[in-house]
Amino acid sequence: MRRLKMKKVVKFGGSSLADAHQFEKVGNIIRSDEDRKFVIPSAPGKRDSKDTKVTDMLYSCYALAEEGKDFHDSLNKIKERYQEIIDGLQINLTLDEEFELIHKNFEKKAGDNYAASRGEYLNGIIMANYLGYEFVDPADVICFEKDGSFDPVKTDKLLSKRLAKIERAVIPGFYGALPDGTVKTFSRGGSDITGSIVSRAVKADVYENWTDVSGFLVADPRIIENPAGIETITYKELRELSYMGATVLHEEAIFPVRKAGIPINIRNTNAPEDNGTWIVESTCHKPKYTITGIAGKKGFCSINIEKAMMNTEVGFGRKVLEVFEKNNISFEHVPSGIDTFTVFVHQSEFEEKEQKVLAGIHKLVEPDSIDMEGDLALIAVVGRGMKATRGTAARIFAALAHSDINIKMIDQGSSELNIIIGVRNEDFDAAIKAIYDIFVISKL
Repeated sequence: MRRLKMKKVVKFGGSSLADAHQFEKVGNIIRSDEDRKFVIPSAPGKRDSKDTKVTDMLYSCYALAEEGKDFHDSLNKIKERYQEIIDGLQINLTLDEEFELIHKNFEKKAGDNYAASRGEYLNGIIMANYLGYEFVDPADVICFEKDGSFDPVKTDKLLSKRLAKIERAVIPGFYGALPDGTVKTFSRGGSDITGSIVSRAVKADVYENWTDVSGFLVADPRIIENPAGIETITYKELRELSYMGATVLHEEAIFPVRKAGIPINIRNTNAPEDNGTWIVESTCHKPKYTITGIAGKKGFCSINIEKAMMNTEVGFGRKVLEVFEKNNISFEHVPSGIDTFTVFVHQSEFEEKEQKVLAGIHKLVEPDSIDMEGDLALIAVVGRGMKATRGTAARIFAALAHSDINIKMIDQGSSELNIIIGVRNEDFDAAIKAIYDIFVISKL
């Protein structure tokens, strides 16, 4: 039976490419699957906890150039870092010309975007040489508008045309170019975004994102010891967890593949045998637990507005939120009752303007009373399995009550995909542990 051919885009983070030993691991991963045809490398990350990322070294080096100071030694240290990788891989390659050009461009004040992008650019040259793949400079195929915003239409057209002619290629992450050729970097999660853009351009079957963890975890490992992993998560669930502070892929890194219906597989370079986490548009795969994940953030306050017959006043909620808008304060959640309307906001944003906001609310809606409470945390319990499971909220209440934690707020979205709980900051860790125990530990 003939093997079904697939097309995979693989992105490797900085920790996966920190030194020659890590490069060899990456090389073995790529060569173990002939479907891994398009590779997106990041700049070398930290080799140990006391080390410095190459991107940070480049920023520091360019800062010296900007100040008109001697940056020669600083640039040489970066060159030595790459030479160690080249020597360790025993490949016939020199980056002398590239570093001479970087030196000249630093002297010409080419910009910190250019400086930062050289980490990926140089690592891409090494990776292409090591694998025997073709090198494609993102500055030629990833386009930004004059105002610095990403141009997805032009990029997809250029990139698709270029890569259609190439069997296997290395495309460094993190950057592209403005219309005049000036290098421009993505703001956050740059290499992740590049991988997603390339996946869409080549119509990949899978986008593999290799890092130093075996996928996403049900809860923060700083709070829960050895939390369970998430096997499959939908884009909607991921967005809910990301919004509430979970360390996941940036939204910009997800959108191109989500729109194209391409699944993402988060994998561990140091444990390639692990299946990692699959991020998909939808799935009939039954989750292992009722919940998919727990995430949360501290530092909120609540403004509780009471007024008799409030629900009969047309525009009451709009007027209240208008006060926050005029003071440039965004709200997180707005649970309400017949005679109550509560607004949750970031405490740090609200404190300086609290009296101004209270005065505005009194002026517009004439409430009977306003109470405020600070030092609150919000926790999101997310999971597609909650739709088909009765009593999820009751189990959360019972778990928190058993741990002597008072619930300040509860809000369930209409999708039944998540439940938001408000607790005191001091109860944040204990609340997450209690929820994790009732849904995960009890199932083990």
